[in-house]
Amino acid sequence: MITLRQLRYLTSLARHRHFGRAAQDCAVSQPALSMQIRELEREIGAELIERRPGHIGLTEIGEEVTRRAEHILTGSRDLVDFARHRDVLSGRLVLGIIPTLAPFILPRVLPLLQKQYPALRLEVRETLTQALLDELAGGEIDCVMLALPAVAADVEVLPLFTDAFLLAVPAGDPLPLLARVDISDVNQRRLILLEEGHCLRDQALAFCATKRRDAAAGLGATSLATVMQMVANGYGVTLVPEVAIDTELRDARVKLLRFSEPEPGRSIGLAWRRTSPRGKDFAALGAVVKEALGR
Repeated sequence: MITLRQLRYLTSLARHRHFGRAAQDCAVSQPALSMQIRELEREIGAELIERRPGHIGLTEIGEEVTRRAEHILTGSRDLVDFARHRDVLSGRLVLGIIPTLAPFILPRVLPLLQKQYPALRLEVRETLTQALLDELAGGEIDCVMLALPAVAADVEVLPLFTDAFLLAVPAGDPLPLLARVDISDVNQRRLILLEEGHCLRDQALAFCATKRRDAAAGLGATSLATVMQMVANGYGVTLVPEVAIDTELRDARVKLLRFSEPEPGRSIGLAWRRTSPRGKDFAALGAVVKEALGR
């Protein structure tokens, strides 16, 4: 009989493409993992793993079995969640959050969350949007706070607030501090953005309608703090989300300018699997976020 353990071993092996790393991920010995994979293949009656020297791959059947196994494992986790979490925001909850939100949102939200829901054991996973959505689909995290839309299948979404973009320029820039700026005021040759993979980069490029993806925007900064330091030192300008102002506007060498109406921005929300039984938890989490931010 096929077991959840075997399916978990298979999905880990498919993810790592290495028996040793998969065994470490599953906290078992490599021979034990290999034996369970062999047993799974016998039960199914087909080879799932393509074994070659120095390379592990999935057969065509293995790819499909892995995809179905991920759905089964996610369903089993949701079943456990349904049975365990009867009180709102209690027990373990794994929240994924993108890097351009985490350092600005969490310091405001966590104290209030702890005060209102002391039985909650929150774990946070901070990484890029696509990785978070993949982990959400795989059942590794419970919900994600990100910039909408959430491009993923079978996902429920709760919009939280709109985060306007401001133009950050060196303090000596001739544009007056109280002036409303337009897209034409943005020197796109001096536009500094985050590296590829950050949704904030894509949103800024979309707003600027620029095709100069190989210009200053390609400097490869991995954090908004790094970008702001480059602006402060006169290397260029950038778009900064309003939610980050309190943290990032501590440098007299930088000034922030608002755009003319309608202001550009991004919509921030929560996303979770449509099959998750914890919809009330996520609604309560969203309410705490809004309260903490005064939205």
